[in-house]
Amino acid sequence: MEELATVVHVENRKVSVTSEVKSACSGCQQVDNCGSGQVAKAFPTKKLSLVLQSELPVKVGDTVVLGLSDDCLLQSAWQVYLFPLFGLISFAGIGQYFVSNALFPHEFFGVILSVLGGYLGYVFAKKKQSSPTNKAKLTPKILRILTEKIPLTES
Repeated sequence: MEELATVVHVENRKVSVTSEVKSACSGCQQVDNCGSGQVAKAFPTKKLSLVLQSELPVKVGDTVVLGLSDDCLLQSAWQVYLFPLFGLISFAGIGQYFVSNALFPHEFFGVILSVLGGYLGYVFAKKKQSSPTNKAKLTPKILRILTEKIPLTES
């Protein structure tokens, strides 16, 4: 996954870059007829600023290409979405087993157990995502400097 950014400040090996956050609803042919496209037009574009480490000889005003590994991004998305879902489904099954064998007096306790499983899956995913190794993998890196200047704003 790559994105263009502009260098706004350089100090030692720390490079501050800014990038325009683009809406996914701006390139479609139906943008004028779609409700989502109209909402995307109504809100102003936002800028994202990052401070990154780089060994490349960048200067203020350079356009650089930022990169993030697709594998790491997909793995992170898998964990964030599926760990809570697996927790919810597995604890709901355990709760249903307890209700059907009369270990719980009411189905409400089975529902509470399933919500607890979803929450535990969320906590596990959050802990996994906040580990230092995972944070390092999900930090964008400056891949290259573009030789020609590309404006990031539409005129």
